[in-house]
Amino acid sequence: MMSSAESLRALLAKPGLVTMPCCFDALSARLVESAGFPLTFMSGFAVSATRLALPDTGLISYAEMLDQGRDICAAVRIPVIGDADTGYGNAVNVKRTLQGYARAGFACAMIEDQQWPKRCGHTDGKQVVSRDEAFARVRAAVDAQREGADVLILARTDARQTHGFDEALARVRGFEEIGADIVFLEAPESVDEMRAFCQAARAPTLANMIENGKTPLLAPAALEELGFKIAAYPLTLLSSAVAAMQATLRDLSRGIPPRQLVPFTELQELVGFANYDRERARYE
Repeated sequence: MMSSAESLRALLAKPGLVTMPCCFDALSARLVESAGFPLTFMSGFAVSATRLALPDTGLISYAEMLDQGRDICAAVRIPVIGDADTGYGNAVNVKRTLQGYARAGFACAMIEDQQWPKRCGHTDGKQVVSRDEAFARVRAAVDAQREGADVLILARTDARQTHGFDEALARVRGFEEIGADIVFLEAPESVDEMRAFCQAARAPTLANMIENGKTPLLAPAALEELGFKIAAYPLTLLSSAVAAMQATLRDLSRGIPPRQLVPFTELQELVGFANYDRERARYE
């Protein structure tokens, strides 16, 4: 049986774009898998929101993200990419983070070049470290991989907003030379920039599709035509879940029976009651 990292490598080797809804807990990851998607991503924004009800501004810790990731990876068979923020410290911390994410079951870990505390890539006020420090983080991640951590590296730059598009491209090229498996230029502001990123990159590229974000929201077919390999939807499930819960709470507050609910039998099946009962029966 292939490891999660090997499964992701095989998926990236296939032609075509991979559409990747992002999850925030074990249940949302299982829903992604049940819907037939071959890949998911543990979104730092979404985990911070759902676990702490706090913004994605570096408030959630490595230990909390790792704990959430173990549950997510254990709940599904598809590969999971984990948001590892800046690596939670210096280059040595980055290496430890990659090792921990590999042990947790992640297929890939994303390391970015923001200063700590980091911020969601589509919000204002973020800052990035120097190019040398950004490269050191990726080198440490590659070293962890070479020393046995069975996990791919997704290297992300947020330099577009702070230093301009050319600097962001230079960092992407550097990440590739160091050995990143996937590259991600966060928040390009036009289709032309998205195309230029894909044309300049040699490694598989990721597009971050945030509704009402800084990057044009394109259909998967258009992203594939530009040259992207992965289309991430980091907040789509969280946003739709919040909208559904708000609608249901409004109905309940007005004395109206909720209208759009998953049947109880389907909920039982989703969380594995039938499998549990079969397993229990083996020992009775």
